[in-house]
Amino acid sequence: MGPTSGKVIRGTLWGVITLVLIAAVLLLRLVWISEPGKAVSVQFQGFVLLPKGALLTVLDYLTVSGRLLFVTDESTGSVYKVDLHQKALPQSRDVSIFSSEPVAHGVVLEPQLRLAYVTRSKVNAVDVFDPSTMKAIARIPVAEDPDAIFFDSLHGLIYVANGDAHQATLIDPGTRRVMSTIALGGKPEFAAIDPQTKLLYQNLRDINAVAAVDVAARSVVQRWDLPGCTEPTGMAIDEVGRRLFIACAGNAVLTIFDLNAHRVSASVPVGGGPDSVAFDPELHRIYTAGKAGVLTVIRQVTPDAYEVLDSIKLHYGAHTLAFDPSTHNLFVAYASLLVRPRVAVFAPLR
Repeated sequence: MGPTSGKVIRGTLWGVITLVLIAAVLLLRLVWISEPGKAVSVQFQGFVLLPKGALLTVLDYLTVSGRLLFVTDESTGSVYKVDLHQKALPQSRDVSIFSSEPVAHGVVLEPQLRLAYVTRSKVNAVDVFDPSTMKAIARIPVAEDPDAIFFDSLHGLIYVANGDAHQATLIDPGTRRVMSTIALGGKPEFAAIDPQTKLLYQNLRDINAVAAVDVAARSVVQRWDLPGCTEPTGMAIDEVGRRLFIACAGNAVLTIFDLNAHRVSASVPVGGGPDSVAFDPELHRIYTAGKAGVLTVIRQVTPDAYEVLDSIKLHYGAHTLAFDPSTHNLFVAYASLLVRPRVAVFAPLR
């Protein structure tokens, strides 16, 4: 064996060893779940442990409805219902399961009929289930790649964002049938409803834009580019300040969009791969979480001035969150490998 061949073999071995070490570190990051880092704006209350399902569990959407927290499991397709308490942390006995397949994404509760709806992208359908019994009621075929889902109280319908189809599907809760579809002109992610204008604002991830959707007219009123925002994902609305808070997954910023001027008015750096956003209008705080596992807490000083209060290290893959307006508590879902999936609970420090 010549000296050149020996160098090649040694280089290859070191390359393999490096890859193994990287894989081991990533594996450890998923398996080992520690408490969140210290913070000045929120206090960690503990974990809500969910039933163990897949070897690798990826939790997707979280939705708070009254005293209930719904969590979707992208890995198994299950939907977990957690009974919330005013002060005590929920225990295992407070968790019930709607078991179905495949992949589960967004979940929403229709308040009048008290039925829940969950999107399933692998079968292009929305499942309807009874949250009191956690039993299936119906499966509604929809357009390709259903993901985010909302109850539009202004129009009394279920709005489904169909990613690959670049459209929205509207469902009548009374008949549990598709009423209509709306062409959006881009791949929809999260959305927010503006009660003042009765428009629904929809992020369009692939074209870095936000669209104003007139649900009643079944049409897009206008689209605006989001300069400085790459791959808009999560969204929350400040109804009083007339601002949208948009998470930009591609370049790790929170973009603030002025609903009156229809332009980007501010931008704040956040943790990597931001996916979800929540806004507490009473405390004037915005929360973002992303795939890098960082919870960013931002204070709204004025509608166009913001300061970062905390950048809290959580757990790799902790990318979705929900806010409880009655207690101001925050829930963040964790990805897990080999161990039980869980949701971290935070209370605000004022």
